Amino acid sequence: MNKTLNINGKPQEVDADPATPLLWVLRDHLGMTGTKFGCGIAQCGACTVHINGAATRSCQVPLSAVSNGSVKITTIEGLSLDSSHPLQKVWVDANVPQCGYCQSGMLMAAAALLKDKPRPTDAEIDAYVSNICRCGTYVRVRAAIHKAAAMMNGSHHG
Repeated sequence: MNKTLNINGKPQEVDADPATPLLWVLRDHLGMTGTKFGCGIAQCGACTVHINGAATRSCQVPLSAVSNGSVKITTIEGLSLDSSHPLQKVWVDANVPQCGYCQSGMLMAAAALLKDKPRPTDAEIDAYVSNICRCGTYVRVRAAIHKAAAMMNGSHHG
């Protein structure tokens, strides 16, 4: 039975078991491979997407929980059409990614943080962006988030 999802502002029809995790619906059924599989137990954050604006680990969200059409899902592909989101710009400028695998999840967690906390402290960044990076780029991630916050708030001095 087809389910309709609201993904990146567009309706998407999916024919999948209602128990299928959203991660696999995105990747396998819709071909949206920007959202990554890491651990499968909602610990690493590689699969982070926004559900109604909140950073959510999609590996633990069943299709049935998001398939009523009114739930808004935003993936890394929907953060911006042309990588122009301030976070995406500073991520590149600050050489944040090394292997890059965790980066889409990190960006989605950081975007949700900046929506809720426009000028986050280091402690708030650490609390919100709890994603795991095997390469250990946490210092660069934090610096990039501060820089993006300054850009988004009209101050380029931060």
